[in-house]
Amino acid sequence: MSKDYYATLGVQRTASDAEIKKAYRKLAAKHHPDKKTGDEAKFKEISEAYETLSDPEKRSMYDQFGSNYQQAGGGSGGFGGADFGDIFGDMFGQGGGFGGAGGFGGGFGGQRQARPRKGEDQHIKVMVTLEEAIGGAERTINVEVGHKDSHSHSYDTKPIKVRIPAGVLQDQKIRVREKGHQGFNGGPNGDVIIEINLQKHKDFRVDGKDVYVDLPVTPWEAALGAKVDIPTLKGMVRMSIAPGTQSGAKMRIKGRGLGKDPGNQYVVVQIHTPPADSPDAKAVYEQMASVLSSFNPREVKETAVP
Repeated sequence: MSKDYYATLGVQRTASDAEIKKAYRKLAAKHHPDKKTGDEAKFKEISEAYETLSDPEKRSMYDQFGSNYQQAGGGSGGFGGADFGDIFGDMFGQGGGFGGAGGFGGGFGGQRQARPRKGEDQHIKVMVTLEEAIGGAERTINVEVGHKDSHSHSYDTKPIKVRIPAGVLQDQKIRVREKGHQGFNGGPNGDVIIEINLQKHKDFRVDGKDVYVDLPVTPWEAALGAKVDIPTLKGMVRMSIAPGTQSGAKMRIKGRGLGKDPGNQYVVVQIHTPPADSPDAKAVYEQMASVLSSFNPREVKETAVP
């Protein structure tokens, strides 16, 4: 019984070469045996149809005599005439996937010659302290080994050492070449993509490349000015507090932030008031209240109305 190759590809008998090729590409991507949803028998049918209809001479003979055109002198059977290499190269990219050129499936009578294909990448989040982000660090992480198997959720693992370079930022990605899942058909292994997650610090806060730290000061240091030691992620820095500094004021230390081109560190002044928990301390506050009685931080200045 003659096979309807046009129906197999889902095209009209008047379909152009481009339409036939497009239909085959779509069906081949769906039914290729290398895919989880693949159907080898169906794939063989559509490949046979394309092998005939993509060749003008064979198509002409098929249109006259049907799928038994070979017996009428229309050439030998098999899949030697169609340019499947071009099809699969276009569909899956150079070096990538689903059997490659010339060997698009086992069970067609020839030895499978699939193209090498790179293994799957692995994505791993790594917690990094701010000190490690500043100075760099070495970590041992566990990566999955073998091929990526979408039907399984458990893998063997192995430890690898990776270098966290100095200057990393939150959500930055570091690529470790060919340490991911195993490649296919002699292809390279996938990569390991490390995503940086900065650990919260008890003293410092991060905003992009900038670092913030709160600086507690006494009322007299803020009022009279003082020199104080400021903690940074690279050690202590001595700074001057200007006389009359108010709570919430920010001082900048240039280049003490994060990143390869470092941001800044901002020091936020916080005035801490000592308790009046002794007669002497209480007397000091009473004297301040008397001497500085004209100072009222809650005073609302009147705004002139035009």
